[in-house]
Amino acid sequence: MRRQQTVLGIETSCDETAAAVVRVGEDGAVEVASSIVLSQEDKHAPFGGVVPEIAARAHVEAIDWVIGAAMDKAGVGYEALSGVAATAGPGLVGGVMVGLSAGKAIALARGIPLVAVNHLEGHAVSARLCAEVPYPFLLLLISGGHCQLLDVEGVGRCTRLGSTIDDAAGEAFDKIAKALGLPYPGGPALERLAEGGDAGRFPLPVALAGREGCDFSFSGLKTAAARIAERVTEESDRRGLAAAVQGAIARQLAERSERAMEIYEERHLSAVLLPQVGEGT
Repeated sequence: MRRQQTVLGIETSCDETAAAVVRVGEDGAVEVASSIVLSQEDKHAPFGGVVPEIAARAHVEAIDWVIGAAMDKAGVGYEALSGVAATAGPGLVGGVMVGLSAGKAIALARGIPLVAVNHLEGHAVSARLCAEVPYPFLLLLISGGHCQLLDVEGVGRCTRLGSTIDDAAGEAFDKIAKALGLPYPGGPALERLAEGGDAGRFPLPVALAGREGCDFSFSGLKTAAARIAERVTEESDRRGLAAAVQGAIARQLAERSERAMEIYEERHLSAVLLPQVGEGT
């Protein structure tokens, strides 16, 4: 029988300062007692993207308040913590150092364990915090800096089936939106502009056409769309380009995911059948 645990989680890998308190019961049931996220959107908006130095400074200014707010909302004191978990990468180095240093300080002061978390693996297993999601499962991970397909068999047991070879989908959304003169963050603004647009108005390159595997590529799409954006002036053309970009990104994500589903099925079907073959059945 496990003992009940209360863990403080800290995340500062990009442009949001976040902290949460998670309780794990003796039966393994998980409760997210609090989750506080402070956005830096207004600080980065004038630059059309995340500026690492500004992000790190903002984390320094916010980290104490965010952690305190998470603890207060959960109704626990630091003496109740069983451990601290903090993002240790990948991410913007300056930001990661802020959260990890705060986590180290709390763990050292309280004499409790510190768990350094790979934030991509955190994405992968976070679905299990609030729902019954048994291992293994296939994950499509899409964020501003990363785009991956993962076969997730457990903590520390993630197999990458595909990854971007250049830019991530979020990067493409933001940069193309900026070329269209849209505000940051670009994804939501581009999605609004795409409403009612003719997605067939502008032909865009099909990335990695005919290439085997599950890798992604959004650099060529980003460059082609940005060049078109420089010469379109009519609102209907702007809407059409936004719709074409959105459709191109969605098609690539869907196509690679379908390939990954086939690979995933083969991997796990083989794992089930091979022991039976060995037994002569």
